[in-house]
Amino acid sequence: MNEDKIKDDLYNKGINAFERHEFYDAHEHWEDLWSDYRLKDAKFVQALIQLSVGYFHITNNNKNGALGLLNKCIPKFEQYLPSHRGVNVKYILDQVDKSIIEVNNIESMNKFNWKLVPKIKR
Repeated sequence: MNEDKIKDDLYNKGINAFERHEFYDAHEHWEDLWSDYRLKDAKFVQALIQLSVGYFHITNNNKNGALGLLNKCIPKFEQYLPSHRGVNVKYILDQVDKSIIEVNNIESMNKFNWKLVPKIKR
């Protein structure tokens, strides 16, 4: 398999895992892509990694971790507005903002509204 195919495969595996709310797996695929290959849009992939880890922290009831990673992905995504790789970055940022508000306002991560997680494939 050539390098471009491997990179596409890792990227798409990350998207598919994220869409299934398998945030740790999504992070692993994107981390392999980000760390093993030279990417013109490395910051975008790093933002996806931070996004997935932010939601993963919600599943582990780690409020501070979730807020930290969700906030860290924002400036990286902003560099790719309004869209990149066929992904609606503005929509992702809107959902991240709503998720941050939700995490700040709920008493338990168990009450998180999972409908706020953005869809990467739309």
